[in-house]
Amino acid sequence: MFDAVIFDLDGLLLDTESVALEAGVEALAQFGHRVPVSVMAQLIGKDEATGAAVLRDYLGVLPDPEALKVEWDAACDRRFAAGIAHRPGVMLLLEALDALALPRAIATSSRMVRAHAKLEWAGLQTRFATIVSVDCVANPKPAPDPYLRAARLLGQDPARCLAFEDSNTGALSARRAGLTVVQVPDLQPTDGRYAHLLAPSLMEGARGIGLLR
Repeated sequence: MFDAVIFDLDGLLLDTESVALEAGVEALAQFGHRVPVSVMAQLIGKDEATGAAVLRDYLGVLPDPEALKVEWDAACDRRFAAGIAHRPGVMLLLEALDALALPRAIATSSRMVRAHAKLEWAGLQTRFATIVSVDCVANPKPAPDPYLRAARLLGQDPARCLAFEDSNTGALSARRAGLTVVQVPDLQPTDGRYAHLLAPSLMEGARGIGLLR
């Protein structure tokens, strides 16, 4: 049914979202701001500029974005350096795609240097040759640009590609690009309004959409 598979990264392949939110709370505290996790959760799936706008709306003011990014990345790295866990079913699905010889890519709202670092910490650095990061596109998710670029780099028609996403922002991006979308939520509950299939796990999503038997 599909000629390629394109994955989101954080919260979909990698169990990073809760760690990143915790690190963000720590980083903001360094600047004297107390932000609840419920507000931080609104940043899931968002690019840095959009996330900064959410925080600015809540706080009324925001520390220097570059200084905050440095603190936040450092707080994340202290946690990630011990290794990043996979979401359930990741290796099973990747091995199944190997058996099917299906091309794959990542389309992420992380910056390229961060995406590569996370994949290395997760032991997945050799599993993906094609990565589209937020610094590769003019318009981040929920615009279709990341998925359109990933499909183009794989040499595939977006209509023949399958996307796996966890957030509504990412699911909308893939849907706008014309991909079939399986959404596997992580921290944020969803009604799956932008997905063709809402699934409780990667493997159940792969089977439910017809990628695997």
